[in-house]
Amino acid sequence: MDLIIRNAKLRNKEDLWDIGIEKGKIKAIANHLEAKAAEEIDANGKLTVPSFIDPHIHLDKVNIVEVVRPNVTGTLKEAIEIIWDKKARYTIEDIVERSGDVIKRGVLNGTTRMRTHVDVDTIGGLKPLEGVIAAKNKFKDIMDVETIAFPQEGIIKDPGCEKLMWEAMEMGAEIVGGMPANENTPDDSRKHVEICFDIAEKYNADVDMHVDETDDPFYRTLEIVADETIKRGWQGRVTAGHTCALAAYDDHYAGYVIEKVKKAGINMITNPVTNLVLQGRNDKQPIRRGITRVKELLAAGVTVSFGQDCIKDTFYPFGSADMLQVALVTAHAAQMTLPHEIEKVFDMITCDAAKILRLENYGLEEGKDADIVILDALTINDAIRLQPARLYVIKGGKVIAKNAYKRELTI
Repeated sequence: MDLIIRNAKLRNKEDLWDIGIEKGKIKAIANHLEAKAAEEIDANGKLTVPSFIDPHIHLDKVNIVEVVRPNVTGTLKEAIEIIWDKKARYTIEDIVERSGDVIKRGVLNGTTRMRTHVDVDTIGGLKPLEGVIAAKNKFKDIMDVETIAFPQEGIIKDPGCEKLMWEAMEMGAEIVGGMPANENTPDDSRKHVEICFDIAEKYNADVDMHVDETDDPFYRTLEIVADETIKRGWQGRVTAGHTCALAAYDDHYAGYVIEKVKKAGINMITNPVTNLVLQGRNDKQPIRRGITRVKELLAAGVTVSFGQDCIKDTFYPFGSADMLQVALVTAHAAQMTLPHEIEKVFDMITCDAAKILRLENYGLEEGKDADIVILDALTINDAIRLQPARLYVIKGGKVIAKNAYKRELTI
């Protein structure tokens, strides 16, 4: 074999296990493998899991907070406006450098796959996508990147954007994005959704939209997206991100929409690290929390995940491309602190995120891709609580990062 991991602690299994890897795939898992390998790693009983997935990030916007003016209101609206000038001056080299920093940080933190939204509009044209595709190709050996053509400025309210969306798919964008709430009227929002599905049908592409990222309960484009998904037969191929307004709906309407989301097979992605700081900015007390109805969606059988979303940009000044850090914030924000809920939070950056990205060969099982991370922890709780070192990060059966270090306390 090419690589054997010995003495690994596997999730939901007793004892320690050896994992044999050959030609980028997991060849065998057993309590002891007699075989030898060109390279062997001793996991020393540490938790060994599939590598993490970030299903929602914006690589074109990362690491710009220090070169643009401050977001003095802290709102989504101002965050979008601040970027306009910077976006008009993007260069390929700048995008590759900024996004490359985040990709490398993500790998060191155990993430080997990202799905990124990339702005497509008449301000930056296709330059953001060109830059992210260049970064995707540059770092393809350590990170798999999927790109979403994202019309953040709207489609109807940004004449010329629709043409660019079609061109973005021709350029290589894999997923059709959308932001239907950022239109001037409900009719325009509906048209926005229809255009996105027209493009998706043409290119046989999945859809991943920003939906109702607002505290306002009168924004109701999630229902429109669900209806269009069913109408087009796109069940299981649509993801709705943020959906903050769902939390602001009255319980009756929220339940009605959640039923539609389930019927449509829509996946949901919440982004607490960003929305906790963006939403409710004009509230006194109680301040709205900005995240969607995670527990109710899960109870309805909807697949839910979360993303880093933003890193050092006008929306969010923090972030370190560490999905365990985001998991800890999500567990707090969604109040998922019971043992089974903590396990589910971990699912959201592993197997559930893989479902959303429709990955067939993901998982720590024989025959699956050998994308693995060994954590300096013994339990899922400690992995989230302590955010420990990622001792080894493996992609395609090759060790791509080592973070072995020793912490000592001297008294």
